[in-house]
Amino acid sequence: MRLAVNIDHIATLRNARNEYEPDPVEAALLAEKCGAAGIVCHLREDRRHIRDLDLQRLREAVTTKLDLEMAMTPEMQQIALKTRPELITLVPEKREELTTEGGFDITRHFDTLVEFLKPIREAGIESSIFIEPSQNAITLAAQAGAEMVELHTGTYALKTDSAERDKEFERIRAASSFAKSLGLKVVAGHGLNYLNIAPLKTIPEIEEVSIGHAIIARAVLTGLDSAVREMIRIIE
Repeated sequence: MRLAVNIDHIATLRNARNEYEPDPVEAALLAEKCGAAGIVCHLREDRRHIRDLDLQRLREAVTTKLDLEMAMTPEMQQIALKTRPELITLVPEKREELTTEGGFDITRHFDTLVEFLKPIREAGIESSIFIEPSQNAITLAAQAGAEMVELHTGTYALKTDSAERDKEFERIRAASSFAKSLGLKVVAGHGLNYLNIAPLKTIPEIEEVSIGHAIIARAVLTGLDSAVREMIRIIE
């Protein structure tokens, strides 16, 4: 299992003072040095953390894999085609939310999604859809032309009752197996931290996890080098 590090909240901290530090690009390079297999950033419509110049600089600096999380809008499509990340991940986005809430509504937006992905695919950029761990959503992602799905683990992460958490975990396991059977690559993300990540190692189809907030929060206390290396030790 590989680790992709989301560096959005390095930019959040920087933007709190509207200055230049900490630099998300510097954080991305350090995460790569510590063993991260990829760097994730979400260019939101309101630019609340990552900004356009950050994305441009990340594209120039990242040598592993750059995963651009984004909404399915014409503006973001053009930015992706210009920036050429290795991967885009389509996520739902609402201005009032603190973080992404739930998976992409692929049933509602399927026809638009098919057309949206065509120029992305023609440009040689892989695409992933951030979805709930359900067979219907996975089937539609494959039919739309995505190469990958990122299974939403937020519900699993929030469960405090062990029986309910186990039930959600099995849902993720089944979804991972089904996605792999359709030829999709499988990653997982949202709400994962140093305490709840270990069980996902038992799902062989999940080849990568995307983690941001937990790592940046730990880094405030221990340093980013230590925080990234600790997470990698847990998932390997």
